[in-house]
Amino acid sequence: MQDWWRGATSTSAAAALMAALLMSVSPAASQTEVYKASRTADGKPNLNGVWQVLNTANWDLQTHAARPGAVALGAAGATPAGIGVVEGNDIPYRPEAAAKKKQNFDNRLTADPEIKCYLPGVPRATYMPYPFQIVQSPKSILIAYEFAGAARTIYMDKASPSPADSWMGHSVGRWDGDTLVVDVTSMNDETWFDRAGNFHSDALHVTERYTPRTPDALTYEASIEDPKVFSRPWKITMPLYRRLEKNAQVLEFKCVEFAEELMYGHLRKQSSK
Repeated sequence: MQDWWRGATSTSAAAALMAALLMSVSPAASQTEVYKASRTADGKPNLNGVWQVLNTANWDLQTHAARPGAVALGAAGATPAGIGVVEGNDIPYRPEAAAKKKQNFDNRLTADPEIKCYLPGVPRATYMPYPFQIVQSPKSILIAYEFAGAARTIYMDKASPSPADSWMGHSVGRWDGDTLVVDVTSMNDETWFDRAGNFHSDALHVTERYTPRTPDALTYEASIEDPKVFSRPWKITMPLYRRLEKNAQVLEFKCVEFAEELMYGHLRKQSSK
């Protein structure tokens, strides 16, 4: 009888130990599983949808405290505090470019291209506080941004060279596994990276990476190269979130009419006295 009891007890203890080990291992195992995105008809990861960031990168790419804006706007014009999206929190400006960045910051309330409703450029269009929509096909991907009606085409097939520099640049894409990689070149030097005055030249080259991480989130990375302004390449990283409203859509924000005085006021004919 005692031998039976000992055997039963030993078996129960072993089973309990095995269950405990499985419970401790299962979460770790599930954390290492790689998310497999749903597919489009041509077998590529499906990035279609309306997306938006949830951060303060448009105010300042680097970690920053809250700060005041224009006095007339009160709290509505203030900058919210935010954790930076720059790898290492360092933007490696060349000395002369660092002075220009400081000048931009000091004059940001009138000099920021966003205030004048200029097209935001890449990567800034991605992390402005407005949604954007990705529409995917085998030969090209369209990204439509709410701010200023900005849009760009990512060429996935054969792409002709860019005829000229432009605000949104020339985008050529390819797939690296489940990651969409986009080379963006031929951008003019009129856009900023954020409201803090971070800027670039016409030598800017951006390499974007869009990687599905869950059904409703992408990891967005943008590597920045500009030898005229920066001493080395640098990178930003952030999540993009799917808008889950059943009627989610990109609405109209044609902001020129809100900025006409700032843009064209100096052209008004002055009345003679």
